[in-house]
Amino acid sequence: MTQALLESSLTSLPLIARGKVRENYAVGSDRILMIASDRISAFDVIMGEPIPGKGALLTQMALFWFDKLGDIVPNHLTGEDPLSVVSEAEKAQVRDRAMLVKRLKPLPIEAVVRGYLAGSGWAEYKSNGQVCGVKLPAGLQNASKLPEPIFTPATKAEMGDHDENIDFERCVAIIGREMAERVRDISIALYQRAADFALTKGIIIADTKFEFGLDVDGTLTLMDEVLTPDSSRYWPAESYAVGANPPSYDKQFLRDWLEQAQVDGKPWGKTAPAPALPPEVITNTSAKYREALERLTR
Repeated sequence: MTQALLESSLTSLPLIARGKVRENYAVGSDRILMIASDRISAFDVIMGEPIPGKGALLTQMALFWFDKLGDIVPNHLTGEDPLSVVSEAEKAQVRDRAMLVKRLKPLPIEAVVRGYLAGSGWAEYKSNGQVCGVKLPAGLQNASKLPEPIFTPATKAEMGDHDENIDFERCVAIIGREMAERVRDISIALYQRAADFALTKGIIIADTKFEFGLDVDGTLTLMDEVLTPDSSRYWPAESYAVGANPPSYDKQFLRDWLEQAQVDGKPWGKTAPAPALPPEVITNTSAKYREALERLTR
């Protein structure tokens, strides 16, 4: 395995933004080199230790799904080799972990689709029987499958803040009714296609979030990562049971460890800095990401 990349540092291209996991570099005025580092975040806090190989695994998985879903909506891939736009000395930072993509105008919402009740959706349902304004049947439990997938958008938060779940009418107020309806319908179609396929590989995709942007012609375009364990809950179908969080292929292993982690003898408060990750948490988290990719693509 190649050396872990905590942070890229290209000098041949101007840095546009450094996010929780990715660095974006400008390639001319119309393209972006998107590099997936081996950083990992949980509870909107970036961990101090990388997960070796994670960036490459995320990139491979995103490319897999972009290919499988390409007939539903255009995506941001240019089809060009990311290695072609950096110097020879910088290729090691780019190889297998980068995408060369179109520069888009991002929509200011996260397009979240839920097929199962989990996470913040389960917490909200327990309090009011709804998720983001969508009324659900009574009597559901943690990890219950929903009667049909639901669109539960969120606003995009600044780094370090939490995304805010919103209802559909608030989404309409932000991006307009026609665009909100298109994003909703396309997001549900993407989720349904992916969830149906994953189930044939023994994986439940409980929920996921998509991001969209507009190209220079105003075409709605799927962007950023898609259906990776960083943006989705992946559950092994064979151990799924209603009523509890199933063991998962995503960051849940890390989250579960952080929930019981102690800092100076007290529970970690889910604010930076994060507690140091022990080697077994790093190894097991990496193995979860790898197993998810291998099951999907075998």
